[in-house]
Amino acid sequence: MWLSKKKPPPIRSLVGEGMVVTGHLAFTEGLRVDGEVMGDVMASGEGRSILVISDNARVHGKVSASHVIINGEVHGPIHCTELLELQPKARVTGDIRYETLEMHPGSCVEGELKPLKMAEKPALKLAASNDV
Repeated sequence: MWLSKKKPPPIRSLVGEGMVVTGHLAFTEGLRVDGEVMGDVMASGEGRSILVISDNARVHGKVSASHVIINGEVHGPIHCTELLELQPKARVTGDIRYETLEMHPGSCVEGELKPLKMAEKPALKLAASNDV
């Protein structure tokens, strides 16, 4: 898990500012998006991955990685298997599935937030119950 002292994977790929990519992007290890992507951005493989969507970036499609940091715009669903960080300028329109969520003041989500593992609901017992 990211909260441990393990070193995050390196960011080896970049979609630069002013660049527009149309189509599906698959990456391993790390990707930083400073431009615009019109398509899905998905980590490939089973290993750990990191995706950074900077404050001027826009993604119109599905997003999936182990660790996702968003400070720009995402229009589409997000699936994050470890840690999702929504920075102050994050704007997300779409449903989000996450393991751990860190949401900063100022970030905005239009969609449903659902943890990947739902905690089992405890049995309800009323304080005024006659069952002893």
